[in-house]
Amino acid sequence: MDLNDRIVITGIGLTAPNGNNLSEYRKNLLDGKANIQRIETRYMGPVLAGVCNFDPLRYQTKKEIRNGTRAGSIGIYCAHEAIRDSGVDWQGIDRSRVGIYEGITEHGNVETENEIYNISQFNYDTKYWSHHHNPRTVANNPAGEVSINLKITGPHYTIGAACAAGNAGLIHGVQMLRLKEIDFALAGGVSESIHTFGIFAAFRSQGALGEHNEPNKASRPFDTARNGIVVSEGGCIYTLERLEDALKRKAKIYGEIVGYGLNSDATDTVLPNPERQAECIQLALKKAGLHPKDIHLVNTHATSTNQGDIQECEALRQIFKDCPHTYFNNTKSFIGHAMGAAGALELAGNLPSFEDATIHATINVDNLDPACELNNLVINKPLKVNNVDTILNNSFGMLGINSVVIIKKYIY
Repeated sequence: MDLNDRIVITGIGLTAPNGNNLSEYRKNLLDGKANIQRIETRYMGPVLAGVCNFDPLRYQTKKEIRNGTRAGSIGIYCAHEAIRDSGVDWQGIDRSRVGIYEGITEHGNVETENEIYNISQFNYDTKYWSHHHNPRTVANNPAGEVSINLKITGPHYTIGAACAAGNAGLIHGVQMLRLKEIDFALAGGVSESIHTFGIFAAFRSQGALGEHNEPNKASRPFDTARNGIVVSEGGCIYTLERLEDALKRKAKIYGEIVGYGLNSDATDTVLPNPERQAECIQLALKKAGLHPKDIHLVNTHATSTNQGDIQECEALRQIFKDCPHTYFNNTKSFIGHAMGAAGALELAGNLPSFEDATIHATINVDNLDPACELNNLVINKPLKVNNVDTILNNSFGMLGINSVVIIKKYIY
């Protein structure tokens, strides 16, 4: 493959409930430290959620934060951190050749709920409706806020792909770099979902809202006692470049994106389709020129819903049944489900495995559901292996959108 078609990750910026940079995040994953809190939500009372504690004032003024959105602040923080981590000469870069591709599950609900609540205090008089409402709620908002903050004049998109959106952001960045539409990409996903009561109310109505007396044990994929999703906020933005450009500036390379897949179940709004998920994995493997046995680590999407976890495991057993050196883990057990950020954020926590050959565990599995058994599922404590050269990242969403990204260790 031509160097211009090979796309690599050169910077990572993130905020997660258990870490505000890759080093802190990774350490907590290896140390088994989750961070789920009980928070108060309008009309709902106390619910469990993953809350980030990054400092938005690092890259924004108080006025910018007040006029913008939480998703925008998350994206701005992560983008700045990724650029800093990449070591690129930001002052010298042509910002018309920089693209922003941010995945998100939903946007505008938080702002709309807040505005309706605010005018309800004034007998629904719309003169109290904020003039900031429109720019806050348009679908391109989070990426647009990053564009304005960083003075990026290239294209910016917010990609709505439900909980597959973090991977979708990465995929779109890869495609645009290969098409030579841009020379540098900020790609990944963000989520502000915990600031809307509606998502909690809907999951509770569905019987899919996670609960536990001990918050850090509420997110428990594959466990027989799992009872639903723990909703979280968070974000992860990567800097992506063509390999040739990264080598020219002697950038550190976290890994090479060698394959990806996107497809649709076309069967149900909520219930996953394991056949379509398996096809998505096969599509990514084909694009990467790899076989299932070439994958060393699979980060599962499993959200702690009863049927969803089972369906994904069916797909994984179908693909990896004869792969003794393929291992499986889950990151949501630590941070809950970061929705549009999930795919990008979960991948970041696993990329250091290329260097330390250690696979972080899936925690909170006290009793493994037999329907979720996978060969080499890493449970409750990290596992040191001989090597990790390839990572496959699953991320699936409502309305049957599936995304898979494959990253390969880059050997200098």
